[in-house]
Amino acid sequence: MAFQCQRDSYMKELVTSVVSCCPAGLKQEVNGKKETLKGFNVKLRDTILFPEGGGQPDDHGLIGEVPVLRVTRQGADALHFVASPVEVGQEVLVKVDWERRFDHMQQHSGQHLITALADVMFGYKTTSWDLGRQRSTIELDTNSIKPAQLQELEDAVNEKIRAHISVNVQLLSIDDPAVEKVRSRGLPDDHAGPIRIIDIEGVDANMCCGTHVSNLSHLQVIKLLGIEKGKKNKTNLIFLAGNRVLKYAEKSYSTERSLVSLLKTGPDEHVEAVDKLQKSVKLLQKTNLSLLRDVAILTAQNFKNDPHRGNFFSFHKKEGDNEFMNIIANEINTEETLVFLTVGEEKGAGLFLLAGPGGPVSDLGPRILELLQGKGAGKNGRFQGKANNLARRGEVEDLLRQHCKHHGSEEE
Repeated sequence: MAFQCQRDSYMKELVTSVVSCCPAGLKQEVNGKKETLKGFNVKLRDTILFPEGGGQPDDHGLIGEVPVLRVTRQGADALHFVASPVEVGQEVLVKVDWERRFDHMQQHSGQHLITALADVMFGYKTTSWDLGRQRSTIELDTNSIKPAQLQELEDAVNEKIRAHISVNVQLLSIDDPAVEKVRSRGLPDDHAGPIRIIDIEGVDANMCCGTHVSNLSHLQVIKLLGIEKGKKNKTNLIFLAGNRVLKYAEKSYSTERSLVSLLKTGPDEHVEAVDKLQKSVKLLQKTNLSLLRDVAILTAQNFKNDPHRGNFFSFHKKEGDNEFMNIIANEINTEETLVFLTVGEEKGAGLFLLAGPGGPVSDLGPRILELLQGKGAGKNGRFQGKANNLARRGEVEDLLRQHCKHHGSEEE
């Protein structure tokens, strides 16, 4: 059977009844970790909530006051996953998240239109498509698309939208001869019920289970953003349809106004202004790196020239990197001197380096990691890594001074 959402994609509410409600789990990713949410799968006598399929994500909505978190198809049934149970047999009001639904209708019908015209105009077949959260992608069976072809295709699809062409839904039996004449990438193995055909009058007839607009004028406008290299011998065509184009224009204008304020130039000069800034930044970074190297050498020389220097040297600088610390360590004779260097925020995160005789460095390195709450490793008289807490730098210095004092008294 076809669901009510497939018979009338514009219906926003439906009164139906609960057929079953069984315990179930929903696998999801939260903060990068896979978790299983416990809940219930609900079957309804009929539904206006579309289960994912045909490249289209599922609908969101409510069963009564209970949010529907996922809708999937199981044979001829739609399973509505909810966090709390609903009573079997009761009548319920089902509501669809209309903004999400209409967005999916615009993108999906837009895909059908682009696919049909790309095939007719250039012979480029669609091999797959993806309805993304912000933009959608059609995979075309071609190595490349020329800019002129892209513009020609965009002009053609928008001309069809302006022509106010009807989009009709037909339900055919699987043995109907008309089924052989429509475009299709095949039926799922567990398909049940009649074959559903989306017919854009005079443009395209395609086998599809998704929700669609009833007239191409409801797409408003389609913008082909560009292309990207796809899988082997494929090209991905990126597009927006309907309200997404309006939101994209609004966001682009807001970004443009912000750049005008930041760069103090008009929109036509933004690229040139950013290019100049990037070149200036690279030059400053190069100059800064050269100065840091000079500072590193001078710091080491000051220690070496100090007649009262001992066998321990410690130094911290907010600005710097691993190369800065290694230059200092290379300039000092670490076979006789224990060197402890850090860069970064004095009471925050940063980098550290312990250099000196191999034995003491291997012994003290893990203890420094513990104090600085860091991660690192060492070999050949060097132990370095990342520190999460440089606020305890003083404790590390005390530890190292005690070691040097003890080691010095043993040698005497």
